[in-house]
Amino acid sequence: MSINWYPGHMAKTRRLMSDDLKNVEAVCEIIDARIPQSSRNPDLDRLAAGKKRLLVLNRADQADPAKTAAWAEYYRARGFAVLITDSQKGGFLPAFSSAVRELCAEQLRRYEEKGQVGKRVRVMIIGIPNVGKSSFINRLLGRKSAIAADKPGVTRSNQWFSLPGGFDFMDTPGMLWPKIEKDETGYALAYTGTIRDEILDLEDIACHLIATLGDAEPQALVRRYGISPEDIDLGLPFATLEALAKKRGFLLGRGEYDTGRMARVLLDEFRDGKLGRITLEIPPVERAE
Repeated sequence: MSINWYPGHMAKTRRLMSDDLKNVEAVCEIIDARIPQSSRNPDLDRLAAGKKRLLVLNRADQADPAKTAAWAEYYRARGFAVLITDSQKGGFLPAFSSAVRELCAEQLRRYEEKGQVGKRVRVMIIGIPNVGKSSFINRLLGRKSAIAADKPGVTRSNQWFSLPGGFDFMDTPGMLWPKIEKDETGYALAYTGTIRDEILDLEDIACHLIATLGDAEPQALVRRYGISPEDIDLGLPFATLEALAKKRGFLLGRGEYDTGRMARVLLDEFRDGKLGRITLEIPPVERAE
């Protein structure tokens, strides 16, 4: 599954981000707690090299709590400050402010030594499309200032906002990398809606999601759709998709089931968290030297 999806505005975003990074003290990267590894743009580590880094595991309300905690420890061990959030619920402004202040403590001390007490700390907020970045910002601000929607590519320009406590932050458009080469990464991004459904075969995506759920959360389909475990065939996921369509009564006629409609329902319900709190990735295991 080689996906090459890099709209022109993302190339522009990359150029603007590279220019604007020299004007900020820290970078806050929003990632999806359900797919923490796949939702990180590999280009960002290079672009933000030398900057203080905060990783936000967003949509934690839809992810497995134990796996989210494991991911948080994994990234902290690699030098990141980490915040776990639910951008729909909010209430994390104090934790965010505290994390940024601690992250930039050395820079704040330098400001004080230069007599620049009260100088505002500037933070760039980045992330790939559809990880809940705009909703996160709206919750920080306590008002609807960033455009939010459950589809990728909504924010198209940089926007500056101010927070109490001496922080200014920049919202940037979601940015994918030019070519997604790993199958597992492409499918993970498709499951969560980061890649536009219009360019995908939804039945293929749904079949791969069924197989992935078989490893990550085997009982999710049984609980949600009331099928029996025997109906789940991970070696032939299309048969499972047919069983789900049959259970939902999605008929085309002549004994055929509407697997296309079922694929759409399955993906929508996974994205909405209706299948339960599911994390599709686990932290890599370190090899002993």
